[in-house]
Amino acid sequence: MIKVLITEDSPVVRGYLQYVLNSDPDIEVIGIAENGEEAVRMVELNKPDVVTMDIHMPKMDGFEATRQIMETNPVPIVICSASWNPEEVDKTFRTMEAGAVAALEKPRGMGHPDSEASVRELLQTIKLMAGVKVVRRWSKSRTKKPAAAPVKVAEEVPKDLEYKLVVMGSSTGGPMVLQNILAGLPNDFPLPIMIVQHIAPGFLNGLGEWLSRTTNLQVHIAQKDELVEPSKVYLAPDGFQMGISASGRVQLTEGRGEYTLCPAVSHLFQSALKTYGKQVIGVLLTGMGRDGADELKALRDRGAITIAQDKESSVVHGMPGEAIKLGGATYVLGCSQVPKKLTELVAQSGKHD
Repeated sequence: MIKVLITEDSPVVRGYLQYVLNSDPDIEVIGIAENGEEAVRMVELNKPDVVTMDIHMPKMDGFEATRQIMETNPVPIVICSASWNPEEVDKTFRTMEAGAVAALEKPRGMGHPDSEASVRELLQTIKLMAGVKVVRRWSKSRTKKPAAAPVKVAEEVPKDLEYKLVVMGSSTGGPMVLQNILAGLPNDFPLPIMIVQHIAPGFLNGLGEWLSRTTNLQVHIAQKDELVEPSKVYLAPDGFQMGISASGRVQLTEGRGEYTLCPAVSHLFQSALKTYGKQVIGVLLTGMGRDGADELKALRDRGAITIAQDKESSVVHGMPGEAIKLGGATYVLGCSQVPKKLTELVAQSGKHD
């Protein structure tokens, strides 16, 4: 049985969350906190397996509550936020910096056309996050630099290959991993980076703004037919498959097409493979499922360099784990090692346009 603590100041939302979670035979709501102060206290007393966290609350907001919980009694925290509120979305990503492992839009009420899907996603996320191993987050005054993860080299890398593009895919746990990777790259990184991040509708603009503010690179939602440029990061928009044309322009196709997800990492990787072949660096990061795993293997088979995130640094090792099983990774790296490896690869390769 998964024990859940609900943190929410709205009585209506509290009641609905409790109803939804208790409707699942594998989940038990063991407590309800009306604000962040209560949540911090109840985590210590009740030892939940997962905490759902609202953002805007009286006395103590979700950001501060998450920070304190992760410093004292770390537990997987799932943010349940209102994606229509720009201020709340911004604080959602700050809360993920503090240690929250996932962010969802508050489930739609009964009668809404998206109600069943949002409830299903909430229950799935709660169950998945219950198995995540979280670590204590020390305050900045006591921060310790973690030891570097080992680099596992699968094969010799060609040193005369002129790379054209970096493509990345991520899902659950991805925002913080992307932030760490992009923050580790120089502001003159000589390649464009195209990213598919599976995220709840309404959060994508906030993700782009947060990544731009906290990294060295320009990050924005990709626009149809725009020319991709070095040192810029392009996020696949909601509801569109994103690819790259032979002329180096963003291709956007509305709808899922042949894929079960939209946007799909598989589509981006397949498009990059078709356009640039081995001149692509593919990176598959934390996330549930197997989106992009087969295509990462196809990139490697073509001679491209591929990177899969290791299990130790992944929130969920589904997507990269599947790629590793297939033999699709040239490198299996910890999150902190990815930016260094990308920088090394482009530095030792041929000239760049």
